[in-house]
Amino acid sequence: MGEPSRIDLPQGTLDLLILRILALGPEHGWAISERIQQVSRNVLQVPQGSLYPALHRLERRGWIKATWSTTENNRRAKYYDLSAAGRKQLEVEESGWRKLAAAVAHVLEST
Repeated sequence: MGEPSRIDLPQGTLDLLILRILALGPEHGWAISERIQQVSRNVLQVPQGSLYPALHRLERRGWIKATWSTTENNRRAKYYDLSAAGRKQLEVEESGWRKLAAAVAHVLEST
């Protein structure tokens, strides 16, 4: 059994994953990236060049909020947390993703 294949995330998927991770509680950017990689069993790796623009975009939309705090390693870091609007958006995004995944699976199975 080798290294799992890595795949590119479809547009908008990273936003959904970030919102889902933050639904569990506030995290700093590096921890969000690590958690996505860990939960996906190393299939999904989020480069910083994608992560931080996504975090800023979500913050501008009002779906997450950021505050400065100190990490476990005694370093200052920006911690992101889901806002009430972000929690609602997560429900919308999850529902849409599940419908899309089911439709794609149905087409793949029936052709």
